[in-house]
Amino acid sequence: MARRETAAAAKKGPAVTGPPRNGALSELHIHGLGAIDDVTLDLNPGLTVVTGETGAGKTMVVTGLTLLFGGRADPGRVRANGRAGVEGRLQLPADSPVWARAADAGAEPDEDGSLILARTVSAEGRSRAHLGGRSVPVGVVAEIAEDLLAVHGQTDQLRLTRPAEQRRALDRYAGVAHLDLVEQHRTAHAAWRQLATDLERRRTQTRELAQTAEVLRRGLEEIAAVAPQPDEDTLLDTQAARLGDADALRGGADEARLALVGDTTGDLGGGDDLPQDATAALAAAQRALAASGDPALVGLAERLGDVGAVVADVGVELAGYVADLDADPARLAEVLDRRAAITALVRAYADPGDGVNGVLAWARDAEERLDRLDVSDEALAALEAERDHARAALRELSTRVTAGRTAAAEGFAADVGHELAGLAMKSARVSFSITTDADTPGPDGADEVALLLAAHPGAPARPVHKGASGGELSRVMLAIEVVFAGADPVPVMVFDEVDAGVGGQAAGEIGRRLARLAVEHQVVVVTHLAQVAAFADTHLVVDKSPDSGAGVTATDIRAVVGEDRVRELARMLSGLTDSDTGQAHARELLTVAADRS
Repeated sequence: MARRETAAAAKKGPAVTGPPRNGALSELHIHGLGAIDDVTLDLNPGLTVVTGETGAGKTMVVTGLTLLFGGRADPGRVRANGRAGVEGRLQLPADSPVWARAADAGAEPDEDGSLILARTVSAEGRSRAHLGGRSVPVGVVAEIAEDLLAVHGQTDQLRLTRPAEQRRALDRYAGVAHLDLVEQHRTAHAAWRQLATDLERRRTQTRELAQTAEVLRRGLEEIAAVAPQPDEDTLLDTQAARLGDADALRGGADEARLALVGDTTGDLGGGDDLPQDATAALAAAQRALAASGDPALVGLAERLGDVGAVVADVGVELAGYVADLDADPARLAEVLDRRAAITALVRAYADPGDGVNGVLAWARDAEERLDRLDVSDEALAALEAERDHARAALRELSTRVTAGRTAAAEGFAADVGHELAGLAMKSARVSFSITTDADTPGPDGADEVALLLAAHPGAPARPVHKGASGGELSRVMLAIEVVFAGADPVPVMVFDEVDAGVGGQAAGEIGRRLARLAVEHQVVVVTHLAQVAAFADTHLVVDKSPDSGAGVTATDIRAVVGEDRVRELARMLSGLTDSDTGQAHARELLTVAADRS
């Protein structure tokens, strides 16, 4: 089994004194992923490069990062009969938007204030994600990753060839105000499309919509004829029960009244044979206690007085209840008829459990639907006017979006061209082609945007994916990233062999620009070029070795410093770690890289 190692920092050149202002990944633990058995990387701010022999497993570091931040889980990367796992520790400022989203998911910071992410994948393809000690859907981690991580590799170069991506890059360069304008355009486009679709639907489905509208109108008329009120069914049930049981209710109330206050009406006639009522008994007890003169008994007498007052009040209320209670067969019939009418409405227009309130909700919804189903000439004319007004507003926004892109295109092309000049493409010219079709705007505007490249003097400006070689395309992408670096809030950038096909002076300039990115970002680069690796603040080497005992190839990752680093750079330059010429060249590269200006 490969030993577990901690790859400590290897610092050189102008030190990066603190984490990027938007945060950084301070630790990465990978186990069971591809050739990696169990490795912990202590990552540092600045530029970290990962190097090693071809096939050693360098890209597993990128794979681990991608997996950690919500990327697709590939069970083929998991060791047989095992489980792959990646865990990372994020150091984030207190005002990072990531904290709010993490809190929504129930995550909590670790004891040192960091945020821990974890992801596991089984050999069967089952995947689980954890955030701040809580199990969360992978989609939550992927959402958070949008504010944390940008991974660039060969697939990202392919993405850069898409016109939509080039348009988004130009919009991003144009600034926040322009991006807000594009968002307004998306909203206006959606409103216009909805109105246009609704108008077309009403015109082409006139008969069907008219039939549906007629059904709704009949229902509303039937409900209006009954005019039910909120909670009326419950009130009618109470009234029906009271009217139907009036005699029994009167008898019970009278009996209770007599027991409490006696015959106060004289209907029963006076006489000593009536049972003593509660108020009389209470009064007698109160007099007896008050006459004792004992303070304790006098206090009890006062309390009995309060009880007597309550009993008397209840007696009065019972008398009023009996007076209002009348066995009225005609009124009972009215209540039952009304209840039957409302029950019929509930049966027709609501769920039984919703009662009359469900009927009223159906009526409100039907009125709204009728507004959308109106196919009268007046309604169609009004809707057409509304659609045209929305189209005019959209056209005005489209014009402003186009103007913003046109204004930004020249500056963007000039800035990218300036960076390309430093990447050994001094003669290259970058420009944008903006073609506007005002009649058919899309959500993002009426423009088709194409990034054009003339790789050398005399060459025609062609779409970048047609006018650039693989190495040139890598440099164009890197140039764009450098242009955006100052404003990009993503704290961690990962570049997976974006220097493929590049060599010579251009390789050194790529390293210089990656180091420039690393001033504001934590940058992790997988590279095969010594000219790039020489600029690293932290240099990690991936070693491949046979596992003693099982004969399985395993991978270790170690940090190199001093002479070990010189030997690694010499290997990258000449294939020989102990070559005097290679080591001299490596030291020269380190000296040049130390001056990052």
